[in-house]
Amino acid sequence: MQPVVSISNLSKTYASGHHALKDVNLDIARGEILALLGPNGAGKTTLISIICGIVNASEGSVTVDGYDIVSDYRITRAMIGLVPQELTLGAFDTVWNTLSFSRGLFGKRPNRAYLEQLLKDLSLWDKKDSELMALSGGMKRRVLIGKALSHEPSVLFLDEPTAGVDVELRKDMWALVRRLRASGVTIILTTHYIEEAEAIADRVGVINQGQLLLVDDKLALMHKLGKRQLIVELETAVAKVPEALARWALEISADGTRLTYTYDPHNTHTGISALLQAIGEAGLTLKDLKTTQSSLEDIFVSLVKRK
Repeated sequence: MQPVVSISNLSKTYASGHHALKDVNLDIARGEILALLGPNGAGKTTLISIICGIVNASEGSVTVDGYDIVSDYRITRAMIGLVPQELTLGAFDTVWNTLSFSRGLFGKRPNRAYLEQLLKDLSLWDKKDSELMALSGGMKRRVLIGKALSHEPSVLFLDEPTAGVDVELRKDMWALVRRLRASGVTIILTTHYIEEAEAIADRVGVINQGQLLLVDDKLALMHKLGKRQLIVELETAVAKVPEALARWALEISADGTRLTYTYDPHNTHTGISALLQAIGEAGLTLKDLKTTQSSLEDIFVSLVKRK
């Protein structure tokens, strides 16, 4: 199946000499949710801006549903909805007129029923006649989402869509995202809330210093790179890890009451049974045991540090 968005050898160097993107290659499947994770300045917004036709690439190419974003700009831009980070809205227009005007910009015929349902999905229907300057920050964020969806795009970019918004809007936002995906819309989001990517994304991409470090299925990524930790709580604190336990590379807590063993759960021999036996032979008494699994955030941090 042809990807809905295809990025080939994409690079961007600004006039200052800053290399914002370095040879990025990425195919995005129709109807998937892709989360792009990366620290500030990693190149996430530059990548989105190039695909949306806001910034020109220095090298490489991008197609949307087979159309080139440069030579077929009007066609590709009409397929794309963008929710930017900044609240870029006028002050005196109403919510309804803002969405209606945005829809018209893309050559779409008026469709009152569609816009009405969209505003209801965003909990904005009772604000449809309100001027934008009278809305709260969270409400303005909802309007931005409505603008991006007003022309019924098949690809939706969400650039830090829930940064600084309330919990209610965040829940509404992700509920809407799931409904859009179910209708066939492809969604690419950047986020600092890694737990959201973990909860909603099909695939996860990690970008840092302009380079796409990896893109993988979320569960496969956690399977391949995730580690587990066995935390051993002791009845009596120890000053240091006994020599007999050295081969397990245990970490000791500051108060000496916990020993932590990090292991790969996919290995046939994890070493846990031998460790517990060695702990007993070393004269230590167990108080409790528990295991923890690496989160997507742990994996992200380790990848960025490694790079």
